[in-house]
Amino acid sequence: MASLRPQRGLGLRPQLSDEVAARIRELILDGRVRPGEFLRLERLALEFGISVTPVREALQSLRSEGFVHLEPRRGFVVASLSKRDVADLFWAQATIGAELAARTAERMGPDLLQQLIALQRALEQATDAGRLDLVEEHNHAFHRTINLAADSAKLAWTLGSVVRYVPRGVWTRLPDWPEVARADHRRILRALRRKDGPATGAAMRQHITRSGELLVAHLERQGLWRSALDDAGDQRNIGD
Repeated sequence: MASLRPQRGLGLRPQLSDEVAARIRELILDGRVRPGEFLRLERLALEFGISVTPVREALQSLRSEGFVHLEPRRGFVVASLSKRDVADLFWAQATIGAELAARTAERMGPDLLQQLIALQRALEQATDAGRLDLVEEHNHAFHRTINLAADSAKLAWTLGSVVRYVPRGVWTRLPDWPEVARADHRRILRALRRKDGPATGAAMRQHITRSGELLVAHLERQGLWRSALDDAGDQRNIGD
C-alpha cells in the first residue's frame, strides 16, 4: 500500500475521525489505494500518528458511505469505484450547485458581488504564483459564498453531504484544474453580475461537470479502471 503519511500532522480534535475519513477518501479518489486493498488499522494509526480509535471510527464512517467494506476476521477493504459512481457524484453536485447558484443570482447585491470578485482575484493570483494550496482554499470560499448566499439552508446542506465525497486535496493533483477554475469562475461571475439566474445555473453546472471529467481522466491515468480492451482480452483468456 502507498505511504499514507499526511503532509501535515493530525491534531487531537473532536472531529479527528472526520479528518481521517477525508484523508482516506482522498487516497481512494486519487488512486493511491486500490479496490480490494486492505486498510490496516494499526498501520493507518502509525502513519497518521494517532491512536487506533479514530481510525476505526473513520473506517466505519467510510463503510456507511460505501467507500470500504468489512470482511469478517480480515478487516476493512477498499470497495470498487466505477466511472459511473464518480459521474453520479458530480451529476448530483452539478444539479444542486446549479440551483443554488441560480437562486444566488436572483439575490445578488453589490457587496456580495465585490466579495466574489475579491475571492476570484485572490484565486487567480495564487494560480499565477503556483500556490495550489491557496487556489484550492479560494476556490472553496468562492463556492461556499455562492451556496450560502442562496439562503436555502437544506439544499446547501444536501450539497455539502455530496461534496465531501471528493476531498479538496484531490484538486491540487489535477494539472489542468486551476486554469479551468479560473475560466469557469469568470463565466459564473459575468452571469451573477447580470443577475441572470438561468445563465448562472448553466455556468455552474458546466463548471462542476468539467471538474468531474478532469477527475475521471486523472483516475484513468492512475490506472484505477481497466480498459474495455483489457476486459475483452480477459474474456478471451477465460474462454481459451
